Amino acid sequence: MLFHKKNVVFSLYVIILTVVCPLIFWLISHQDRVSSEAKSSPKKTRSPSDSQDRTPEGSRSKWLSLGEKNLIAADNNSDKQAGIQAYGAGDFATATEKFKSSLATNRNDPETWIYLNNAGAIASGKFVKIAVSVPIGGNLNVAKEMLRGVAQAQNEINQNGGISGNLVLVQIANDNNDPEVGKQIASELVKDSEVLAVIGHNDSNVTLAAASVYQQGGLVAISPTSVASNLSGIGNYIFRTTTSTRVIADTLARHAVESAHKTKIAICSDSRAAASSSFKEEFILAVFDRGGKVTNTVCDFANPNFNPDDIPSEAIGDGADALLLAPSIDRVGRAIEVARANQGRLTLLGSQAMYVFETLQEGRGDTNGTVLSVVGRIWQLADCNSLRCN
Repeated sequence: MLFHKKNVVFSLYVIILTVVCPLIFWLISHQDRVSSEAKSSPKKTRSPSDSQDRTPEGSRSKWLSLGEKNLIAADNNSDKQAGIQAYGAGDFATATEKFKSSLATNRNDPETWIYLNNAGAIASGKFVKIAVSVPIGGNLNVAKEMLRGVAQAQNEINQNGGISGNLVLVQIANDNNDPEVGKQIASELVKDSEVLAVIGHNDSNVTLAAASVYQQGGLVAISPTSVASNLSGIGNYIFRTTTSTRVIADTLARHAVESAHKTKIAICSDSRAAASSSFKEEFILAVFDRGGKVTNTVCDFANPNFNPDDIPSEAIGDGADALLLAPSIDRVGRAIEVARANQGRLTLLGSQAMYVFETLQEGRGDTNGTVLSVVGRIWQLADCNSLRCN
């Protein structure tokens, strides 16, 4: 029933992603809207045998898995593979045993945690199903970060008896941070009447591409990372947990101009990424509002002839005293190359896309001192493996 779906989404949302006022308002204001069709056809409790018959459903797409595929090949081992094979065969007792053995070797593998909980959920015959779409093929580190949050929440919920006695079943989708793949996944998830909500996607371009599919299909989608301004207003089934680019850009611009006294800023952005372009536009407006200026330096991470070595010198030649790095999540590496070429000459600013492990791992000393704006707060890279909050 619609009422049941909203209660499930609310519970998952609070634990997985933090409380967001628009979603809570939507859930409360709509909780009495139960369709007559849903009333006459309540969701039945599945028996273990019914669940076993359904197990291959995730196999209909190479992008989706409940436990029958190893989507994160980098974290494979013999026990995990044996668990996946047992899961695919409907032998959930063996799958549970093998997944536990795999986690004894690698406790930080979120895919195995999810599959372990899925095996228990299916075997119980009483579960609620959600999906999470992450960029395993596009940005593995980001995908794992997202999955770890979902896995932790799922495990905590299930260990405490589930939601109204229903354990949480999580279907993992790999969208590769590709808008077309994201749309295909969205179409498949909308067709699956058991899926109550989707957590995803990561990149704003993918979320924007899939959002209209979810909205038309009436499937709640909650993005934990997309920040593009035009994501707002798509529909009443689409939510995000991060603030918009306007808030993030304004916070960074205020710090740069008023606190750091950097009044001439060069910008590197990605013309092919909605989030990056949106951030650039909002940042420029915020800098102008505070009396600062943006130089005419041309720096596009999407340019096939992009040369990071030239950017800092060109920016300095244009009178810049600071350089904003606002890449797409898939081009953080290019931003790090610019930071390396900078050699400490310009104060570095970074959009929320730079707030990833790759910045610390690859940037090391080259990104020290970089100021980042994340969910309305200012963070500064203090050394090669830590952050300092201001």
